[in-house]
Amino acid sequence: MIERTPITVYYLQMTAEDQFRPSTRLVADFEIRQAIAPSPDYSRFLYATVGEKWRWYERLSWTRERWLAWLDRPEQETWVGYVQGTPAGYYELEHQPDATVQIIYFGLMPDFIGSGYGGALLSAAIRRGWESGAKRVWVHTCTLDHEYALRNYLARGFQVFKEEKKDVIIPPYPAVSPL
Repeated sequence: MIERTPITVYYLQMTAEDQFRPSTRLVADFEIRQAIAPSPDYSRFLYATVGEKWRWYERLSWTRERWLAWLDRPEQETWVGYVQGTPAGYYELEHQPDATVQIIYFGLMPDFIGSGYGGALLSAAIRRGWESGAKRVWVHTCTLDHEYALRNYLARGFQVFKEEKKDVIIPPYPAVSPL
């Protein structure tokens, strides 16, 4: 039997850099670096590990070729936050044709949730969007994400511009295909 899950999707945006309110919480030994070399294995690891609890499933069936096609585009960026050399979270940005930057994926590894890294990592993602010349930075989240996800986006200055209620079919996790 196929089960439908009701969710609410929130679309959030900043249309001016002065709306940005970076996190001021200090986090120790936190470094953020761009993953420049396209690596399907590493990107899949980040996606699957960060997204498992939140039931991210859309990319789990991607082939190595599809991952590489996604990653090896000039408009796509992947950034990883590290704590003492260990991956703590990541974000993906997509530079879109209308001078818009979308935060495609954003999240923390389970061991780093609740330690202040989320605000710091999100602040870095937004800052990167503005530094790249964006006229608009946007993201979406939903009620399947961490209970504080929406609060973090709002605290950084995002404003909801659209809300959508829908039913989704979530396959049993994991729906993983080997690379």
